[in-house]
Amino acid sequence: MPSFRFSLLLSFMVLPLLMSPSWARPIAGFADLAERLMPAVVNISTSQTVQQRNSRGPGQPPFGDFFEEFFNQRRGPNGAPNRQSPQSRKVSSLGSGFVVDPSGIIITNNHVIEEADEITINFSDGSKLPAEIIGRDPKTDLAVLQVKTKKQLAFVPMGDSAKARVGDWVIAIGNPFGLGGSLSAGVISAIKRDINAGPYDSFIQTDAAINKGNSGGPLFNMQGEVIGVNSAIISPSGGSVGIGFSIPSNLATSVIAQLRQYGETRRGWLGVRIQEVTDELADSLSLGKARGALVSEVSPGGPAEKGGVKVGDVIVKFDNKPVPQMRDLPRIVAETTIDKPVNVELIRRGRTKRIKIVTGRLQEAALDNKPAESKTEKPQDASVHTHLGLTLQNINPKSRRDFELGDDASGALVIEIDRASVAFEAGIRVGDVISEIDQKTIGSAKTAVEALKKAEKSGRKSVLVFVRSGGSVRFIAVPLNN
Repeated sequence: MPSFRFSLLLSFMVLPLLMSPSWARPIAGFADLAERLMPAVVNISTSQTVQQRNSRGPGQPPFGDFFEEFFNQRRGPNGAPNRQSPQSRKVSSLGSGFVVDPSGIIITNNHVIEEADEITINFSDGSKLPAEIIGRDPKTDLAVLQVKTKKQLAFVPMGDSAKARVGDWVIAIGNPFGLGGSLSAGVISAIKRDINAGPYDSFIQTDAAINKGNSGGPLFNMQGEVIGVNSAIISPSGGSVGIGFSIPSNLATSVIAQLRQYGETRRGWLGVRIQEVTDELADSLSLGKARGALVSEVSPGGPAEKGGVKVGDVIVKFDNKPVPQMRDLPRIVAETTIDKPVNVELIRRGRTKRIKIVTGRLQEAALDNKPAESKTEKPQDASVHTHLGLTLQNINPKSRRDFELGDDASGALVIEIDRASVAFEAGIRVGDVISEIDQKTIGSAKTAVEALKKAEKSGRKSVLVFVRSGGSVRFIAVPLNN
């Protein structure tokens, strides 16, 4: 009997090992991939001439400005002050890149080659070639370089980053700390990361080691396709702590194609200023759940205005693509073909509306925030009204001067606010101008208070307030005292 129990126990111990799932088994090595991919990954060396105030001799310690001036004054002949004129010196830096076309097209980060006077590409076989910039895009931190060569270069294909999933294995190849071609492996930790690096952030986060010098290098999937361009790390020490970010290949591919064709990017433009839809705003806008991009300003004469977009609209689909969050809309619009008629779905005062907009081309200054031309001043009622901790006043010539309001400012001016009030907690401040409540124009302090009281009687949790503050505009969901 004891022997039977022992054999039964042993079978239960062995069986899980024989039936272990594939994910529990050791993965295959990366040697075959490395051998195939590393020849297409390059080191990028740049040099730049910069001006320095005073020169230092070899080995001279880097004293601060005070000590530098002190010693320079005593280096001249006969004890006379020696005030040297600014001198130039060359500064070198290193980065990474990869070949995407055998004719000599190389991709890297914009910050790797920005302001460089000379760019040299170092290949894995030891050869070197000078490179010229075909085009660069600071907004996505991408650049396209070209080298002239008679031989066909090893290259790597661009993959589909939309297929990348959290947990997928990836490898990063680059030039960390100037040591030459190095490979590190890890997994995708997250996708669609926004790190406030630019307007089109949608990074792939990985724990594959990315260090200084890896910038511009490729992030590969297990098929040997580039699914990301390594661009940034989060680190208190400057070294890898397992939080690296790569520009998704699908975003990079469209930018690269434009840079190769035009030498610049040609992005779609809608002509709106937008803000995030919070849970509180969603309730005030009768959206059900937070989604889309809330339009807080429409550029005069822009595509959105021509298509019928209004302030207060929530854009939930653009070109038949869902807009889950506010930050998704700029990227979707930017990737849209210029002068293309697109279908736009929006929610206006709780109702779904579908319109058609012809996209324009994005310029550096898309919105014109200059005040409108001066208008004839009309007499204003100077009466003051209070509610919800807000002290509101009609705009008059004196308040327009005191609060530096533009000639086009209209509505109820906040002249005082209780810091313990729900309005203050929501973000309203002295000097703000309330121009709309519940998406209805406010012409005076009295009508503002009446609108607030009406919203309270409706039994709702919050009321939607449109506020102008200086050169900015925004929607605020103010909780109600029900």
